[in-house]
Amino acid sequence: MKPVVSGNMVTKPFFVGWDPKDAVMDDPDNHIERYLDKLTRMWIDPDAAKRHLKKKGNPLVYEVYEKEIPQRDGEIQFCSSITHPGKIGTEYFMTKGHFHKRRDTAEIYYCLKGRGFMLMEREDGEHYLLEMRPGRTVYVPGDFAHRSINAGDEPLISLAVYPGDAGHDYGSIETSGFRYVVVEKDGRPEMIENPRYGRMLE
Repeated sequence: MKPVVSGNMVTKPFFVGWDPKDAVMDDPDNHIERYLDKLTRMWIDPDAAKRHLKKKGNPLVYEVYEKEIPQRDGEIQFCSSITHPGKIGTEYFMTKGHFHKRRDTAEIYYCLKGRGFMLMEREDGEHYLLEMRPGRTVYVPGDFAHRSINAGDEPLISLAVYPGDAGHDYGSIETSGFRYVVVEKDGRPEMIENPRYGRMLE
């Protein structure tokens, strides 16, 4: 059953089903897909991204399934977030990452499948890297930009829940990037400083 929306109010309860194996919603209002060709400037080595496109094609890096919930205080937004496995050079596949437009709003991610990390960073440089694994919930406080990173060999799948009026600010991350990134070194994930921080659009 779809939600019944009248003006800015959800007037009836609703349910959404999805298979936790693949996190595909039965009846999503939006299915967002992010392919590599639209994300080449996101990586610490954009040339490696371009080489990947020429030699290996245009992979789906991550996708989101969501319902349309009114974007207002008192509502709760939720989505299934799927980050696929892969690397560009030594850097793992990841989401673009974002702040919330209303910076003081928090978010939780409940990991259903896969293995990876949640990278979080405030504008003053405070940062955290928390492991994501099935059954673990990661709490992202307000004022932190955040991105999911897949460090495994299967999709990293999470249920994300956040306030209805949180909104998304992708532009700040597209311009500056994160101060730190996660790469594979000697077969293991390692967080390093981003050599392109502050100039991701160059």
